[in-house]
Amino acid sequence: MSIKAHPPHDLHIPVLLDATLELLKPQKGESYLDLTAGYGGHAEAFLAKTEVQTSATLVDRDEYAIGKLSRFADNGVKLLHTDFVSAATELIEQGKTFDIVMIDLGVSSPQLDQSERGFSFKNSGPLDMRMDRRQELSAEKLVNTAKADELVRIIREYGEESPSQAKRIAAAIVKARPLKTTGELADLIAHEVRGKWGKIHPATRTFQALRIAVNQELQQVESILPLLPKLLKKGGRVGIISFHSLEDRLVKRYFAEQKAAGFEAELQILTKKPLDGATYDVHNPRARSAKLRAAVKI
Repeated sequence: MSIKAHPPHDLHIPVLLDATLELLKPQKGESYLDLTAGYGGHAEAFLAKTEVQTSATLVDRDEYAIGKLSRFADNGVKLLHTDFVSAATELIEQGKTFDIVMIDLGVSSPQLDQSERGFSFKNSGPLDMRMDRRQELSAEKLVNTAKADELVRIIREYGEESPSQAKRIAAAIVKARPLKTTGELADLIAHEVRGKWGKIHPATRTFQALRIAVNQELQQVESILPLLPKLLKKGGRVGIISFHSLEDRLVKRYFAEQKAAGFEAELQILTKKPLDGATYDVHNPRARSAKLRAAVKI
């Protein structure tokens, strides 16, 4: 039974899909690993090309995403409900390798749209932000228990906020505790941030910073990169889509290290420069900040 090549209408459109298919060139009979399968947009298209569901593995740490991915299980696809580093480690221990590995580091539209998940301030909801709600640390716990200096560090490093604004926001958070909802936090930051807002809400950077900290997103990226060659068959391809400079910087650095390794390199880089969503996926608003980098195992 084949899987349709396009995502169901109730799911978000996968970012840079055409560019990813062109770069990674899935072929009939190849095995596929999606370490951030989300709601199955990329998987739909790749499995339509490979036509072999029994050699495919889809991973996500979001229970809602796993529920949506269950439609693949009927066709023999293996589902793993865990973070991608844990999944990769498990698969390597089992000796599993793949022709194609896909990683899309973005937060999915359904996650952002569900106010109860606490990722967005557009509709007020609980301060949660956990991609895996089995974990203990939430945004509420972090906001209400972290020391001011730690909040400053998080907002500066992960939100790329200016030092002065980070200190002002952290001080306001500590003073206003306890904070329970995304709306409360967003309003507090909007009141505290000085100067013109510009096109983005003044809470955007802080919300990004808290989400990254809660889910250990950068640590996950740093940990997965050196595992990629072990997951790939010879000639296997990996595609990585990032959405902000902090993620892309890590991927760029790792690829540069591979390129500089000479005869010891495990990967050959397929993208001299990343393919950006603004150029290669102009009709998808979510793709504006996306960057795709790819490599092949030597």
